[in-house]
Amino acid sequence: MELEEARKLAGELAEKIRYHNRKYYEEDAPEIDDAEYDALYRRLEEIEAAFPELVTPDSPTQTVGGRPQSQFSPVVHTVPMESLHDSFSEQELVDFDRRVRAAAGDPVYIVEPKFDGLSVSAEYRDGVFVRGSTRGDGAVGEDITANLRTIRSLPKRLKEPLPFLEVRGEVYMSHRVFRELSAAQELNGEKPFKNPRNAAAGSLRQKDAKITAARRLDIFVFNVQQVDGAQLRFHDQSLRFLKKLGFQVPPFFTPCKTIREAVEEVRRIGDIRGTFDYSIDGAVIKVNSFAQRRMLGSTAKFPKWAEAFKYPPEERQTRLLRIEVNVGRTGALTPIGVFEPVSLAGTTVSRATLHNEDFIRDKGIRVGDTVILRKAGEIIPEVVSVVSHARDAEPFRMPKTCPSCGAPVVREEGGAAVRCTNPECPAQLLRHLIHFCSRDAMDIDGFGPAVLQQLISAKLVASPADLFSLTVPQLAGLERLGQKSAENRVRALEKAKGNDLYRLVYALGIPHIGLKAARLLAARFGSMDAIFRAEEGEIASIDGFGEIMAQSVRRF
Repeated sequence: MELEEARKLAGELAEKIRYHNRKYYEEDAPEIDDAEYDALYRRLEEIEAAFPELVTPDSPTQTVGGRPQSQFSPVVHTVPMESLHDSFSEQELVDFDRRVRAAAGDPVYIVEPKFDGLSVSAEYRDGVFVRGSTRGDGAVGEDITANLRTIRSLPKRLKEPLPFLEVRGEVYMSHRVFRELSAAQELNGEKPFKNPRNAAAGSLRQKDAKITAARRLDIFVFNVQQVDGAQLRFHDQSLRFLKKLGFQVPPFFTPCKTIREAVEEVRRIGDIRGTFDYSIDGAVIKVNSFAQRRMLGSTAKFPKWAEAFKYPPEERQTRLLRIEVNVGRTGALTPIGVFEPVSLAGTTVSRATLHNEDFIRDKGIRVGDTVILRKAGEIIPEVVSVVSHARDAEPFRMPKTCPSCGAPVVREEGGAAVRCTNPECPAQLLRHLIHFCSRDAMDIDGFGPAVLQQLISAKLVASPADLFSLTVPQLAGLERLGQKSAENRVRALEKAKGNDLYRLVYALGIPHIGLKAARLLAARFGSMDAIFRAEEGEIASIDGFGEIMAQSVRRF
């Protein structure tokens, strides 16, 4: 490749990588998966290695993360929060070991999981948590102190009152919490997060710490950035010290005397990663001795004393048995693929969303096909591609009528969604009521899907408003409900009448209006009457709103 050709290609790659960095770090809305991003990044690295004169200070290979967001106060990191260099083959780990030995002598390595979350710093003075921040670009991050305080696994007061301590960790959302959040978002007709990492990042960057608290985040702390009042010489010593102070540290951090032992531990972590209730996307090999770390130093972006190994996404072949169609709260029809059960990333998978008719057509998916499944973000099953078509398989067609009520369905103009036209559709009503009673909405105890389905079937409820007219005798007459249970539910309904306005706004299920937007509407207008009397332009002028959201409120 000639220099000018390399310059042109490097520029195109850098532009693409910067775009995807913004989507990932600043907007929490990635458009490509890790494997695609890594391929772009490594190609740019290869070109810059072949043509060193093309390396610029602002190249993605020389910078960390994304810019701090303007909605949070900036925090200057006294100790830079560096990124890690990624390896994708065991030979690259051997090469890393060779560089370490040449510069610092024989090392002992510590191998630990590489958590897939959001990197943060937490500072303590006299043993008390005083400030938290994101990594940002490595030099300047965002102040998220209030949101970090909501994380129960982050101690607010240390077991020893050290004069000063700064630690680094990874905030994450457990798979269990992510599944619960995704189910609630699906029932509520909201756009779900793509994976636990996005969910954690989006939750941590909320201006309202109450929203963050409701997301039940966790944190692993794995590094001492600065400390006064303790002498630490080794990484494993520092992790035991952090655990003694009350931090949640990596579940294992294995010492290895040779790179062969380290590679074996990397393989072991890869073999068991599907059993964890949190996402890891690799393993990290770190030099244990802090003295050797100082000898090795850092590049403009990475420490030379650590190397990350990225695991490829696990994929499995299986057969599509049938396609079912579910009806959501807003009437949207969603095709669900039912597959021959297959073990994938530690769990048995037999169902996966097929999103919409366009997705099925673009992938060429037909019933009976052999397909490749993987888990996006190690948690959400998805169809990657079709391996082979079943003989005489017919292309999928979305039904012309609602599978729940039989009413005609229509496709949105310019969109992919197909919706039931019946506002009294039982499936829509059930999901609407589930959303209305959910914890983030009206938070009404005792009204789960089974009870709500009975109320619909008995024609006792045809809208959320009907819930507040229910009597103890009506509820006591339902299956598996007695007098005391009925009385408790009526009390829960009475309690809900005193909820904040934003809860009611959110509970109504206005399209495009999530919990954050509901809070903004309630704060701006103060009453339901004022909200629904407001002009479209007045609603659109609210910070974070736009024309589509304003139109949605006006049309509701």
